[in-house]
Amino acid sequence: MTESYITPMEPRQDWEAAWGRCLEIIRDNVAWRTFQTWFEPIKAVALVGNVLTLQVPSQFFYEWLEEHYVELLGKTIKRVLGKEGRLEYRIMMEGRQHQNPASVNMPASTQAKPPADSNLVELPFHVKDPFQIKNPYSIPGLKRVAIDPQLNPAYTFENFVEGESNRVARSAGIHVAQKPGTTAFNPLVVFGGVGCGKTHLAQAIGNEVRRQHPNRSVLYVSAEKFINQFIDHSRNNEVNDFIHFYQLIDVLIVDDIQFMVPAAKTQDVFFAIFNHLHQSGKQIILTSDTAPKDLQGMQERLLSRFRWGLNADIQTPEFETRQSILRLKMKHEGLEMPDEVVEYIAYNVQTNVRELEGALIAILAQSTLAKKEIDLDLARRVMKNFVKSAAREVTIENIQKLVAEFFSMPYDRLLAKTRRREVVQARQITMYLAKKFTKSSLKNIGQHFGGFDHTTVIHSCQTVENLMDTDPDYKQQVQEIQHKLQLESF
Repeated sequence: MTESYITPMEPRQDWEAAWGRCLEIIRDNVAWRTFQTWFEPIKAVALVGNVLTLQVPSQFFYEWLEEHYVELLGKTIKRVLGKEGRLEYRIMMEGRQHQNPASVNMPASTQAKPPADSNLVELPFHVKDPFQIKNPYSIPGLKRVAIDPQLNPAYTFENFVEGESNRVARSAGIHVAQKPGTTAFNPLVVFGGVGCGKTHLAQAIGNEVRRQHPNRSVLYVSAEKFINQFIDHSRNNEVNDFIHFYQLIDVLIVDDIQFMVPAAKTQDVFFAIFNHLHQSGKQIILTSDTAPKDLQGMQERLLSRFRWGLNADIQTPEFETRQSILRLKMKHEGLEMPDEVVEYIAYNVQTNVRELEGALIAILAQSTLAKKEIDLDLARRVMKNFVKSAAREVTIENIQKLVAEFFSMPYDRLLAKTRRREVVQARQITMYLAKKFTKSSLKNIGQHFGGFDHTTVIHSCQTVENLMDTDPDYKQQVQEIQHKLQLESF
């Protein structure tokens, strides 16, 4: 952390101001995405003496802060409130606040439990002998009930590439697999765009549970299949059998939960199954193409239960992760490819993992059919027909986005008129590259940053050149960005 001195605040000053000063320090000491994920959602709610009370969204959120950022929080609060400064937390539960008077050094040992809920309604039925229940996933040839987990054995944690875009979801998934049903994140809801790896991660959890806990029953089912099963059982007056079967599962994985939105009766049945599993200490894992809060049409009582655990998003993989995904795919297939081709594919396919693998397959197919070595020229020809982003002209906007991504910085922050060192450095490099790779005038380059004049652009370019001459690490950094820009412009 930066060791500059900050005058401690008087105890009676406003808690929001105190936390605001803390955030300014934290922002300079963590990556921007980390700041957005783990610190922006926190709200200050009280300041009594030297004790600042923070409101956090969930028990898991509190535990993650304590495990990963306790030292940073401890140093920050002492800088703002003085040597006696400390933190307490309030954990939000079902729209209520749960007071957890924990200092930043207190171990996260208290498990969050769902509050009593008058909407908790079980469908009326009598319990049957589980071995007399119709099993839609029975394994032929076995006399007793055996559940086929419906998992793809290729979906494992080993071949799920970790990156900034999925680190929280993957970490939570590993915890769930190790201790299903007993962690603070039950249910685990993984959401994100198409082809970003939600199904892979969900099934990886299931496969790992089976490996570590072979006596636990695991079942993966798509929401669409769940709905169709419910309709079939309803026609045959076997709804109770349907419910009983799913209540036998130790780890239930339901994929694409958004498809339940128009199916009101299916939601009623899933509500009963969810309650039974959760109260019995069973693990529930759900995936969705959107955040649960945005599932318009899903019953509020279900949405409230989705918030009991952790909602973790998987975003579009960043450049480094896209490269790692390609290299892992090549390793599994026993393939080799020049690094510059891997980088070219990773830069020009920025949507999702499926299209990334599709581009790789297209290049390999073209190489095999044409009996040619895979090189950058071959990749360019294939990619022109494969993605719209290939063969585009270098523009100032392209450079700005590339530099922002390289420094893990929001695009609009790069354009902000601020004197923060990391922003100024990124802006100077962007201006330098814009002057070198575009035909824009100095005045036009300055206008793309909110109206800087040409003298600022000249000064920025000179600063970059001087630093490249004197700082080898800085020079390597600029050259890496330049190399990536050249690949992207092919």
